[in-house]
Amino acid sequence: MTNVAQTRAYGEGLGQGANSVLGKARLILESFQHDDVELSLSELSRRTGISKASVHRLAQELVDWGMLERSGFEYRLGMRAFELGSRVPRFRVLRDAARPFMERLHFATKEAVHLAVLDGLEVLYLEKLAAAQSAKPSRIAGRMPLHATSTGKVLLAFSPPSVLEEVVSRELKRLTPHTTVAPGLLLDQIRRIRANGWGVEQEEIAAGWCSVAVPLLTGTRLLLGALSIAAPTYRADVPKVAAALTEVSRRVSSANLIN
Repeated sequence: MTNVAQTRAYGEGLGQGANSVLGKARLILESFQHDDVELSLSELSRRTGISKASVHRLAQELVDWGMLERSGFEYRLGMRAFELGSRVPRFRVLRDAARPFMERLHFATKEAVHLAVLDGLEVLYLEKLAAAQSAKPSRIAGRMPLHATSTGKVLLAFSPPSVLEEVVSRELKRLTPHTTVAPGLLLDQIRRIRANGWGVEQEEIAAGWCSVAVPLLTGTRLLLGALSIAAPTYRADVPKVAAALTEVSRRVSSANLIN
């Protein structure tokens, strides 16, 4: 589904709410995708299905609020959006608690380390530590499908059964020739993750890349998120990486850092 189709589908999902001022403002903000730096008034109107006149008026109000910034004849997300996002207590506390562990893992492995949480039926990345040349297609505040990522598989394994049931009831999108798209195969993977305490994906998201993930749990086994290490397939030492991540998961759980 294209970005434009996703935005329009989102608007349809809002129903009558999309016709309200708040609903239209949400559509405008949701129009910005991860690769978008700036969008023109015409493009915002095209993606949202809202008239140019209405987009212009609402965009100016969002500029006044700081949610958008004006750059010539184009718009970009403003600092206010970043500021509000960084205030989400649950995510901020988890990120701050996990960051020291992520730094040690990155220093020891020299590979990309990710912190992710479950958001709806997607993986949401809260933090990433990686070398500048890392080509893994993930980024802070980026989203990925649950069925194809190591973090997503782990989140599915330790979430309520209803989450997994909903995922397998839908079409599993193929991203590469190696992406898991058979529900039965995904269920087998989830069972192994529950037994082993860690999960792996091999070139399911991007060719030439592999990642291993573990859950981050409280002392009472409440799922907080997932931690992963991604590396080029040719140099990924899965058992070694899994052991390092498992130790971190154990320490986070025993320390009750986020209870």
